[in-house]
Amino acid sequence: MPRDRFLVEIEGREVELSNLDKVMYPAAGFTKAEVIDYYTRIAPVMLPHLRGRAATRIRYPNGVDEAHFFEKNKPGGTPSWVRLETLPVPGSTKSRETIDFVVVDELATLVWLANLAAIELHTPQWRIGADPDLLVVDLDPGAPAALKECCAVAVLMRDRLAADGISAYPKTSGKKGMQLCCPISGTQSSEIVSAYAKKVAEELAAMVPGSITARMARQLRPGKVFIDWSQNAAAKTTVTPYSLRAGVKPTASTPLTWDEVISMATGEAESWQCGAAETLARAEEHGDLLAGVLEPGPPVPA
Repeated sequence: MPRDRFLVEIEGREVELSNLDKVMYPAAGFTKAEVIDYYTRIAPVMLPHLRGRAATRIRYPNGVDEAHFFEKNKPGGTPSWVRLETLPVPGSTKSRETIDFVVVDELATLVWLANLAAIELHTPQWRIGADPDLLVVDLDPGAPAALKECCAVAVLMRDRLAADGISAYPKTSGKKGMQLCCPISGTQSSEIVSAYAKKVAEELAAMVPGSITARMARQLRPGKVFIDWSQNAAAKTTVTPYSLRAGVKPTASTPLTWDEVISMATGEAESWQCGAAETLARAEEHGDLLAGVLEPGPPVPA
């Protein structure tokens, strides 16, 4: 085996690691070894959000400043122990009826993907073989609106959802916006969930039209927060909690407390996207602030 490749054993699985000194985030000098270390250490709180869900990966073989690609199908050389699920993909741009998705159920699979420079992991709102168990609200700010404005909209959305008995758990996107993750009953179709999310988004947009839009047209977004209700469509995925994001710095999609969200919304605290080291420290301090989304929630109102 070449000197830059070696095998490690992770919970009884053999995983090949390579090119650990390759720089993945040039501006920060953050290497592949550090990416793997991050995912290894964050795994206890991240894996519960990955288990049972088909994972879409965004890979950056030569770092975040170079070409990247989305990957849904299993990559070449996938170890035999990696869980795969063959699922239909209607409307595939590559005219495939099914795809062999990777399911990240264990630490070894997470480390294997990190070694493949899968910087970002995205998952759908449903577990394999089940209806949606999450309603996701994606808050996307149009400049000059930013995370502060997203936090203000998040509080409005939290209170509106609570009126229907739905709990919302906030996290940053790791880029410029944030998401609310809401546990729901796993017995309703994505069409029903999407229709409900759209209804609520349109209600808030009508309430505060100067700050919120529920329409996708980009020319309507400057200075407003777009409530992207369409994330609940069956074909959509959302960045998985704790996933790294590709950018200048190694930021992560980081769970927040509602006190933090309110402090950012009011300007009492500076709004921020959390880096890898800070996300690890927060997980050590708080545990999984999104643990509540792993428990069943109520059905959305019909």
